Amino acid sequence: MATTSDSSASFEETDTRKDEMHSTIEAWIDDLVGDVDAVQASDEFQEWLDVQSRFHDYSHRNTLLIKLQCPEATKVAGFNTWRNEFDRHVQEGEQAIWIWAPIITKQCPECENSPSYHENSDCEYDETPPEEWSKGLVGFKPAAVFDVSQTEGEPLPELETEATGDAEDLVPALTDAADDLGVTVRIVDADEWAHGDAKGVCKQRDIHDFTPIVEAKARTNQADLAVTLIHEFAHALLHFDVDDKAERSKREVEAEAVAYIVGRYCGLETSGSAFYLAAWQYDEPESIQDRFGRISSTAEEIIDVIDG
Repeated sequence: MATTSDSSASFEETDTRKDEMHSTIEAWIDDLVGDVDAVQASDEFQEWLDVQSRFHDYSHRNTLLIKLQCPEATKVAGFNTWRNEFDRHVQEGEQAIWIWAPIITKQCPECENSPSYHENSDCEYDETPPEEWSKGLVGFKPAAVFDVSQTEGEPLPELETEATGDAEDLVPALTDAADDLGVTVRIVDADEWAHGDAKGVCKQRDIHDFTPIVEAKARTNQADLAVTLIHEFAHALLHFDVDDKAERSKREVEAEAVAYIVGRYCGLETSGSAFYLAAWQYDEPESIQDRFGRISSTAEEIIDVIDG
């Protein structure tokens, strides 16, 4: 859906290099804002949003339970939800993932139990009959859910976020650049990848060593791998010591904008970044420009290291 014209640039070693780079990045950010606007208005994105809205947001506890039982899980739903909402069915022999589902029913205003528990309790409340009680949370019960990988049927809509282009030399250049950026890089085989549907992560080495480590899932598409590395480099440079969950969408905007700029500078097709940004519930594309200084300086730093 999104399109990017004039997909690359070069900056000669002149006195005006910085100025040229800055103005080019500024123009590309304008392109990106326009692309995000176009994506958000597209039927493709609205269809994707509609499907995503049918998936439940699980609590932190249930998210942990899902990850413990099925580390590769990406999208989970109940047996009937898969059948009725997504026209997919759970494959024979698949093991359920067990979570806790809330029990919502009539609730005693005093003891806050359900009518049956209230009857067997010491609570003496009798001002109003149970039929008039309001509903509330009275407990939890085990519930079975299944990951999309355990189902088959109608495919779910996907956003085309992958970068494309010739990056056979770029991936080695980026891994070589990691030392200069103060980052350790690991490209992990797909069958050893432990981060679900994430393409890359940025984390610290261990509880004692705060050196940022970037891990990326190996894949055939080297252009997409390169953009993932740049995205995680941006996190390492901009956000490594930040852990504010409420600000995560802003961090993703900054990292992906840097990946879009550096990838485009290297001649890759990075228009999929607009889908990525739109998917982060990016309500105001213009705020990319509000973060221009951080995005531009980080992109320039990575470009300078790549260029040597």
